[in-house]
Amino acid sequence: MKRPGPLLTLLAGLVLGLFLLTLNATTGTKTASSSYEEKSPSPAPARSAASTAPSPATPSPSRVPAAAADYAGRTDDDAAAVAVSVRDGKAIAYYCDGHTEESWLKGDVEDDGTLRLTGEHGAKLDGTLEDGKRIDGTVEVGGGRHAFSADRAAKPSGLWRATATVRSAKIDGGWIVLKDGTQVGILTRDGKPSPAPRIDPETGAVTVDGQQLTARPATP
Repeated sequence: MKRPGPLLTLLAGLVLGLFLLTLNATTGTKTASSSYEEKSPSPAPARSAASTAPSPATPSPSRVPAAAADYAGRTDDDAAAVAVSVRDGKAIAYYCDGHTEESWLKGDVEDDGTLRLTGEHGAKLDGTLEDGKRIDGTVEVGGGRHAFSADRAAKPSGLWRATATVRSAKIDGGWIVLKDGTQVGILTRDGKPSPAPRIDPETGAVTVDGQQLTARPATP
């Protein structure tokens, strides 16, 4: 029996190969070389409107003027008295040793209750309102620095002042009336200081060089 010749073997191989290619095309079978797919990059997640919108700015607190009140007390070293009058965010203060040294100061009351008052010749007062009940701080006058505490004052306690012209002399008097009734004051005549005479704390009446004057509560 004759074995098939080489030509017949080659033809049989070609027919088998064509059959397999036709089968792949009609059934959609993928070869190993066509099984890879390049994945498209995933889109970035969209940010929500809530995360992109800027947060609203916190409104600044409106200024609340410090309550109208008067305060009076003494320095910690008991060398002088200090009185402060507060009205509508403004303040005036009076430092007085009752003999020859005094100073009038003025300035603003900050929203947080801080006071920074200034007077002539470099005088200054730094203090803090403590819940509207008292003022604690320091005062610098004439090169000296004194810590002080001034409690809220009820009439007739507080700060008083009188200005007038008596016998051609310019009179300027300042008084601090403390809660125990003690009065500390200086009266200047044409700029020369001396201890002030007592005032009537109910009416403010005071006699200066034989002439009756009226001291009034001092406010900003």
